[in-house]
Amino acid sequence: MDSFTDIKNLEKPKAVLVGLINRDQNEAQVQEYLDELEFLAQTAGAETIRKFTQRLQMPDVKFFIGKGKLQEIKSFIKENDVETIIFDDDLSPSQMRNIEKELKIRIYDRSLLILDIFQQRARSSQARTQVELARYQYLLPRLTRMWTHLERQRGGTGTRGGAGEKEIETDRRIIRNKISLLKEQLKTIDKQMATQRKNRSQLIRVALVGYTNVGKSTIMNILSKSKVFAEDKLFATLDTTVRKVVIGNLPFLLSDTVGFIRKLPHQLVESFKSTLDEARESDILIHVVDISHPNFEEHIAVVTKTLSEMGAGDKPCIMVFNKIDQYVNREEDSFDFTGNTKQNVSLSELKSTWMASEKAKSIFISAKKQENLGDLRKLMYESIKEMHEQRYPYNNFLFDYYEEE
Repeated sequence: MDSFTDIKNLEKPKAVLVGLINRDQNEAQVQEYLDELEFLAQTAGAETIRKFTQRLQMPDVKFFIGKGKLQEIKSFIKENDVETIIFDDDLSPSQMRNIEKELKIRIYDRSLLILDIFQQRARSSQARTQVELARYQYLLPRLTRMWTHLERQRGGTGTRGGAGEKEIETDRRIIRNKISLLKEQLKTIDKQMATQRKNRSQLIRVALVGYTNVGKSTIMNILSKSKVFAEDKLFATLDTTVRKVVIGNLPFLLSDTVGFIRKLPHQLVESFKSTLDEARESDILIHVVDISHPNFEEHIAVVTKTLSEMGAGDKPCIMVFNKIDQYVNREEDSFDFTGNTKQNVSLSELKSTWMASEKAKSIFISAKKQENLGDLRKLMYESIKEMHEQRYPYNNFLFDYYEEE
């Protein structure tokens, strides 16, 4: 299955996006989801030229969308030389085969697009192994005659003239063998990573978590005075980075983890287990939220659910609402008579609501503009010191003051 980066002579392949309006997601939600899908497509290297939606009670078994909508998309694709169609939901193997046969262009669903981005951005051997495993697990049930994904690896031996079922079975056998090999490699990597985490167990461990592209790496750079890769794209960070940080006179370990996202492919969650263990085995979570995003509450829910599913839902947590400099402040809009909704709540009202909550400690900052970072350091210091006093009661005399840097 070729990725966007494999496409020759196409700097930005044209793509159309498709979403379904149904009982589980209304039109406004679908538009928000398609905006996120467009950002994903842009991150992968594609240019979105049209978004299609259809209202259906449930996805069509054969084509996911109705036959009439499929023909409308087919006509648009031919008229505009579109190379790729991307669906916001996952397609079954049969749906993917049927759509591909009908449209004869490159088909992506949400999971495949995210896998493609992960493949582009994997840098370390660990991340590359994890992504490769997830991609092959996704690919295995989706082989078709039109996708001869492994022909370069076969080296041209055998019967290229008669593809058919024998070729697909050969591909499946190659993939199964690769999956087995990659799983063994990951077992070795997991043991090495577990040993590294065990060796770091003498210090309090803090993990930055959050939705993708909320500014975790920027905060990591500021707190640790290091240069972790940060970019205004989704999944800029795949590899977990761990740094020793000192606030005041209190040392601790700070890790930057891969960002979460709505409908994160289960293959990635499983294969990135060792990476996510940094969050699972941490002592304190710093949940970073992009307060300027109109859908930030849903992002919080996605991260909270994912943390709970991986066994880290009960960790002490500090909520860090980032990007206050980009928040649309409506406090001075005296002509807004629409009532108190999440679309017109002022930043000061959000602060009073979240900071008064007993569920988690909260702080509002702008990492980019360096706003309220002293308050963040102080809040982290107090939380880490409290845990340190509980764990190491005999050396607390070392950590009895905080001086702002």
